[in-house]
Amino acid sequence: MNKNKVPQFVGRLITAIIVLGITAFFTPGFSSSSIWVIALAVLLLTALDFVISTFTSLFTHPLIKGIIGFVLCAITLYVVQYLVTGYGISWIAALLGALVYAIVDYMLPAEENSNRHIHHAAV
Repeated sequence: MNKNKVPQFVGRLITAIIVLGITAFFTPGFSSSSIWVIALAVLLLTALDFVISTFTSLFTHPLIKGIIGFVLCAITLYVVQYLVTGYGISWIAALLGALVYAIVDYMLPAEENSNRHIHHAAV
């Protein structure tokens, strides 16, 4: 990652943490004990998205990328509760959280020639 992309990555990461925190606060069935738990969840979401987009060609078409990204985000939001103490979520809340994440990620500016990842970034 070159120096010009570091601030952009950090900015997107902080934005994702804030979005997931707000989503956790307003979504019934989604709880978090601290901002650090949310930050860890966002890092796990980002890592999973990076691995999937790097080693597969699932994100080649925007529609497929959106659908797969939504499903993976919901699954990851749900699975993170088994990896992070102080984080709890129901399936319905995971779906709502993934929807909010997808909408916010779509609205965030991206570089013209970069691959756009859902988390990250995202959810």
